[in-house]
Amino acid sequence: MFKKLTAPHRAAIFIASVLIAGLAARAWRKDDTRGGATPVATVERKDFVRTLRLHGVIEAVKFHGVSAPRLSGQGGTPMIITRLVAAGTRVQPGDLLAEFDRQMQTKAYLDKETEYRDRVEQIRKKRAERDADKVRDERELKEAEHAVEKAALDVKRNEILSKIDAEKNTQNLEEARARLEQVRKTIRLRQSVVAAEVRILEIQRDRDLAAMRNAQRNAEKMVIRSPLAGLVVLGTIFKSNGPGEVQEGDEVRPGVPFLQVVDPQAMQVRARVNQVDALSLAAGQKATVRLDAYPDLAFPGRVEQVAAIALGGSFSDRIRTFPALFAIEGSDPRTMPDLSAAVDVELERVAGALVAPRDAVVEESGRHFLRIRSGGSFDKTPVTLGLVGEQEVVIREGAREGSVVLRGAAAARGDS
Repeated sequence: MFKKLTAPHRAAIFIASVLIAGLAARAWRKDDTRGGATPVATVERKDFVRTLRLHGVIEAVKFHGVSAPRLSGQGGTPMIITRLVAAGTRVQPGDLLAEFDRQMQTKAYLDKETEYRDRVEQIRKKRAERDADKVRDERELKEAEHAVEKAALDVKRNEILSKIDAEKNTQNLEEARARLEQVRKTIRLRQSVVAAEVRILEIQRDRDLAAMRNAQRNAEKMVIRSPLAGLVVLGTIFKSNGPGEVQEGDEVRPGVPFLQVVDPQAMQVRARVNQVDALSLAAGQKATVRLDAYPDLAFPGRVEQVAAIALGGSFSDRIRTFPALFAIEGSDPRTMPDLSAAVDVELERVAGALVAPRDAVVEESGRHFLRIRSGGSFDKTPVTLGLVGEQEVVIREGAREGSVVLRGAAAARGDS
């Protein structure tokens, strides 16, 4: 039924199979190129922008940091938060931000108020006693003075009296004068003692009043209100189980920051610039800011400030970086402090340049080439480059607008 193939027939079938396979492979490669499997790009005429990408963190330009209050007359005793505004809350000036447990301060105020009132009563009583003693002292002093006057009159009659009576009158005068001097000294001493006692009570009263006012001020400090309108950002504190976001019921030591009120309308990016790249930055350069958390957001910005003194690196002092600030123009409700951001700073711009992808350029022996489509293949064409960016290059000579070129590994292999 089947005839046996001869050698010439088998050779013809083999040649035909090879030709069909070659044509099929060529057709598949053309279709693959048209379908986009082979990476290609088109040389375009547009504005070429050379940028420098930096990474930093968003922070607020206008903000108010809130720390646990430092209380008068107390050490570093932790305080318990009893009320705390939720993160992300928009507040107005005067709105409550946080409140600490004020029970101890209220008790201290009431205790000092009781002591203060008791001191005031003691001073009033002591002054009343002083006034009563003053009347008695004046009466005693008058009596002593009258005794001296009487004795002096008796001495005047000594000329008509006997010698014994005259000596008695003289002795009585001396005793009256000594008594008067003693009364005067006693009164002065008694008044000094009473004045000292009153002064001691006044000092104790003033001390109790100061303690009472300190307790009142401490209680007022433990209620924290917002001084400006903005967005609440809760901070991180160290707890018994490690760092975590502050919440009601936590203990916070005096002076520890735990909250911020930020103005979301004014944000900036703080970044560190390598010492090599810092030379190409200057205040006023345009930039584009993108948030890593929201890739669809992009804000125009500018270089605000570049520090004049470099900082040492975390791992080596030989690696120096310059702190830089980038202003963000515009706002969005999603922008918050501590979000990571990427900043593309515009270093150079060439208007109407012929631009090709950087990975389409092949370098061989110091010369540059593009694989430009010509018919069904890609010809190796020498080109002259201009400015070179991270992703694109400027073509000065060797290519035309609209030329289709190979990219990536295909360009390096010379696939056609």
